[in-house]
Amino acid sequence: MTKQQILKQYFGYDQFREGQDFLIDQILKGHDVVGIMPTGAGKSLCFQVPALLFDGITLVISPLISLMQDQIQTLNQMGISSAFLNSSLTSKDYASTLYQVKQNNYKMLYVTPERLLSSDFLELSQQLPIKMITIDEAHCISHWGQDFRPSYLKISDFIDHLKTRPIISAFTATATALVREDIIQALRLNNPQILITGFNRKNLYFEVQKPKDKFATLLNLLEEQQEKSGIIYCATRKVVENLHEHLEQLNFSVTRYHAGLSDQERKKNQEDFIFDRKQIMIATNAFGMGIDKSNVAFVIHYNMPKSLEHYYQEAGRAGRDGEQAKCILLYSPKDVETNKFLIENNENGDLHTKEQDYERLKQITFYCTTNTCLREFILNYFGEKNSHFCGACYNCNTHFETVNITVEAQKILSCIKRIKQYNNQHYGIGMVSDILRGANTEKIKRLKLDSLSTYNLMSNVSKKDLKDMIYFLAQQDYVHITNDEYPVLYFGNRARSVLFEGEQLYIKRIKQLEKVPPIASSQLKESTIYSNLMKKLKILRLELANQQDVPAFVIFSDATLVDMCKKLPTNESEFLNVSGIGQIKLARYGDVFLKEINHFLGNNITKESTLGDLFSYIRENILLVEEPISISIFVRQINEIISEKYTTKLLIKKVSSWLMDNNYLSEELNDFGKYHKVPTDQGLKIGISNELRAKENATTYHINLYNKNAQQILLDNLEDLF
Repeated sequence: MTKQQILKQYFGYDQFREGQDFLIDQILKGHDVVGIMPTGAGKSLCFQVPALLFDGITLVISPLISLMQDQIQTLNQMGISSAFLNSSLTSKDYASTLYQVKQNNYKMLYVTPERLLSSDFLELSQQLPIKMITIDEAHCISHWGQDFRPSYLKISDFIDHLKTRPIISAFTATATALVREDIIQALRLNNPQILITGFNRKNLYFEVQKPKDKFATLLNLLEEQQEKSGIIYCATRKVVENLHEHLEQLNFSVTRYHAGLSDQERKKNQEDFIFDRKQIMIATNAFGMGIDKSNVAFVIHYNMPKSLEHYYQEAGRAGRDGEQAKCILLYSPKDVETNKFLIENNENGDLHTKEQDYERLKQITFYCTTNTCLREFILNYFGEKNSHFCGACYNCNTHFETVNITVEAQKILSCIKRIKQYNNQHYGIGMVSDILRGANTEKIKRLKLDSLSTYNLMSNVSKKDLKDMIYFLAQQDYVHITNDEYPVLYFGNRARSVLFEGEQLYIKRIKQLEKVPPIASSQLKESTIYSNLMKKLKILRLELANQQDVPAFVIFSDATLVDMCKKLPTNESEFLNVSGIGQIKLARYGDVFLKEINHFLGNNITKESTLGDLFSYIRENILLVEEPISISIFVRQINEIISEKYTTKLLIKKVSSWLMDNNYLSEELNDFGKYHKVPTDQGLKIGISNELRAKENATTYHINLYNKNAQQILLDNLEDLF
């Protein structure tokens, strides 16, 4: 078989993604490889395809038992005979697996690095025709990596014990240049072929919020993500427990994960999340590495993590199926102090490690305070240049104004200089800000810092704006912030240019916050006329998964179900054209899914019926009226027309959202402190009016009414309303 035939027969895809083709070819030529590919880019396929073409067995070294279980279940579902050896197996299952391995009945064998140099495994390895060794999550081998695991250093010793050196392939999603070099050196790779496909995850939306009330903000975010699967990351076990308790009381479908729970409870909670028995996982960073759940629609960081490596890896657990997903970080200055405490109390951290950790903490603090493109910031951190506007992060979708802060920058730098001249000391951001703003603190008075010429020089600037400016100066190297538990400010390399050489400095500030427009998705939305089919297919998938005791995404990913709803296959040939379906899955599940789809088509709409037919049918049968009517009456009219032929419905909230997104309506506070929607100037122009009406009990309320012209505009935009 060829690599293309394997891709289609087993994995159900017609073409390779970026980078996969190259790495597979290099492996098949016998070269060592290093693949740096973002989460969801298909790293696993790069070693799984060659494994099926090799005569011998491929050994996959993986850090987590849960990751092995997910991947083995997925492989076996595709008809690829594979197994794992780890501590989760009973002695009977372990012996049975060993026997099958010795009989060469597996193409791939997954093991943890801790097992490699055990006597029984060394003995087994001498008997196996190991063609390739693959190291997954390879950044764990690097001292510079955020998840360094000493057991990974055993890998090269294990390779040395083998009679014949196999091909070595290493893969990871997050690796700086230092980490990449460490991987090559530690594994002693032979002139490896290195491919970096880029760190950009185009389907992820990034946002940093700085809320006064984190919990209230979290509730709003969760309301927007109803019925979707997501992860909430917290800095400490205590925060996990508090959030879990409060959200459970509010009837959210939540579970939790942290190192303080028993092994049994962690296993159960993780399975509840993986198997979709619980919608939301609340966890510390102890959860997630190797979790292969494909339908995570959002990742919310309730606290700022301690590095951009951690953040991007954790955020990257969203959208693994290629669907649009949200990554939102709720930042508070207190998070910086929490992370400092964790760094200082890390029992495994020596002085050098702590210095690295403080530098990483500084960089993610810059990320949380920047007004530049968030995606650009992340990619630049990993050494990848990117355009200044991505169009899919909060900063790019927010209106800013450019402000000249040259004078303010000179005042800040002068303050740092005057302090040094006064008492030969350096202070942190908080102290410098207090001096500039003229704070009347006991420490300032005791040290007589209120006598400085820069004292009270920026009293008209808020503490937040002043700190934002200092962080901006640090990012641009005008100010240097030290890397230790109590960082202080020094002049940066570019300080003289703005102080003495006339350089002008500009910063972006939010001018007007606008609602972030929804991310356009090429995938089928569940608000289309096929939403009922999607729900039925999900139910069928869950039933099959429960029967086999595997996660639902192992049967088919959400992306595959979406493609079924788009293509509506009615026979085996058409079913094979659905993305993610190969011959094995056709044989296993084709009959039941085709039966469900054909039943749906027979009872609801014909296959040839399209959304265009639906919209034409509505426009042909609706009667627009001169008298202004409410939106509920307009929507009810449309749904009465639809019900005669179709099963879908138009939702009022969808119409309201569209009107808000297109600036026909806005929200304002009423006399009772609650928000209500009112027409904007643009809304008034198209014929939306607002009336004050009275109920029978004499209480009043506002209602929006739509004249014939406004009704016609809604009718003209049906495609966007559904």
